[in-house]
Amino acid sequence: MQVKGLTPILNVTDIVSAFAWFEKWGWRKLWDWGTPPTFGAVGSGKEIAIFLCQGAQGGRGRGENTTTFQAAGDAKADQGVWMSVWVDDVDEMHKHCVAAGLEVTLQPTDMPWGVREMHLRNPDGHVFR
Repeated sequence: MQVKGLTPILNVTDIVSAFAWFEKWGWRKLWDWGTPPTFGAVGSGKEIAIFLCQGAQGGRGRGENTTTFQAAGDAKADQGVWMSVWVDDVDEMHKHCVAAGLEVTLQPTDMPWGVREMHLRNPDGHVFR
């Protein structure tokens, strides 16, 4: 078997607000489903998509923490999904996120595993690194 694609599904509190948050980040709404909509997708580039499901399919939850690297087992850590998003320039992405008023929980940092990363948290507790 060879996998041909992978689409994460994020549980969101309010799909309309989730679409708006992703648009601030530079993503676009691809489609929605239902009246009113409770399921949909956002995309970036030609092939990257994330499904959004209002109130179902997975967990979400935002802790009171102000940073997203917490001690193992910390009950205050976020309960949402973590995803790595690969971009050409982390520092430019950081500038974009700050200008858009998005919550950056880790400034651009050179990690010991050879990756420069930042963390971006959405209102439902999902973290994009």
